Amino acid sequence: MTTFSSLKVRNYRLFSTGQLIKLLGTWMLFTAQDWLVLQLSGNSASALGVVTALQFTPVLLLTLYGGQLADRYDKRRLLLIANGAGALVATLLGVLVVSGVVTLWWVFVTAGLFGMISAIETPVRQAFVSELVAKELLPNALSLSSATFNTARVVGPAIAGVVIALLGDRTGPIFLLTALLSIAPLVSLARMRSSELYRVERAPVAARDARTVDGLRYVRERPDLSLAIFLVLVIGLFGFNFQLTLAVLARVEFKVDAQYFGLLTTAIAVGALAGALASSRRRSRPSVWLVLGAAILFGAFETLVGFAPTFIVAVLLLLPTGFFMIYFAQAANQRVQLGTDAAFRGRVMALYVLVFLGSTPIGSLVIGWCAEQFGPRSGIWAGGLISLLVTLVVAVFQLRKTGGKVHVHLRPRPRVHVVLEPVR
Repeated sequence: MTTFSSLKVRNYRLFSTGQLIKLLGTWMLFTAQDWLVLQLSGNSASALGVVTALQFTPVLLLTLYGGQLADRYDKRRLLLIANGAGALVATLLGVLVVSGVVTLWWVFVTAGLFGMISAIETPVRQAFVSELVAKELLPNALSLSSATFNTARVVGPAIAGVVIALLGDRTGPIFLLTALLSIAPLVSLARMRSSELYRVERAPVAARDARTVDGLRYVRERPDLSLAIFLVLVIGLFGFNFQLTLAVLARVEFKVDAQYFGLLTTAIAVGALAGALASSRRRSRPSVWLVLGAAILFGAFETLVGFAPTFIVAVLLLLPTGFFMIYFAQAANQRVQLGTDAAFRGRVMALYVLVFLGSTPIGSLVIGWCAEQFGPRSGIWAGGLISLLVTLVVAVFQLRKTGGKVHVHLRPRPRVHVVLEPVR
């Protein structure tokens, strides 16, 4: 299997192209939105935390329902509806900013609308990938989808930062461009061939046969799934708040302009892209030890970023931080998706998305408050340290449960591996 094997499949190629174009605009919008909020609020980290919370709070309320819809209805049609709604909201925000009537409250409203759309679209999109390629290509397709996401994270913020700087801190044109790019997934989804989708043939599913509670019970009875989802919950809650922490770090701690803020977000996205590509050659379900190891390294590097003495050191440390961030997230995602029965995949992935994104409202408020009370650096190192300590505790319990031992080797190259021994 090569790094780009899944792109040979026409439907997946269309899907990836549409997502890449849309996500370029999305990350440009997020970058411009963060900068706009700081402008409108007088550099308030709390205001930025509120916007982030509003953007992700609907995930807590609607994501599980989105997973139920994914298991009941045609996923492609659901994605057409959700992406169409996203394009309309992006257009609304663009018009408000360009016309000069935008206020902080309008940003709050549009952030909430984006959150509602994302809460439905994300679990459906996650589950839809399994219908685009054959089972043997699914690990590669999941990794390339992550690479698509992080390619947009590399290019989008960089473009947004440069454009904002060139236009004298004006963000309006970015929002209008985002609205235009949001049309791409609609075209791609419409051009797909339904006959080439990999769907499990089964009778139409009634609401009573696709209950959310059944998906929760399924996960509860699967410790291998629940452990990965728990780690995603904790790390998503405390560690994945870079949308908030990097903006505050750039503007308040290092006192740099929008162009250099884009450099911070680009650094972490470059590392994340490398992590996604590194996992794209994986052919089987990741082990629990791979998930734990990636989480430990992510927590360690994020903690170091919080103590970076200079802007350049922070940029350099964000590269491995981004790498292990996505390497962990991708390993956890693959472990959950590849271990889940197709009949439950929509609801299980909805739960995954819920803990991955839904924890952000609470985390962003806590981290935003922490940054204001104890300085912008604290929002980063505290999140990394908590992620690291919790993962180490989980790893110790997993070692005791399986009777495993950790072995460290320095030659011929440094490496760590776990040897499982029978429990007596």
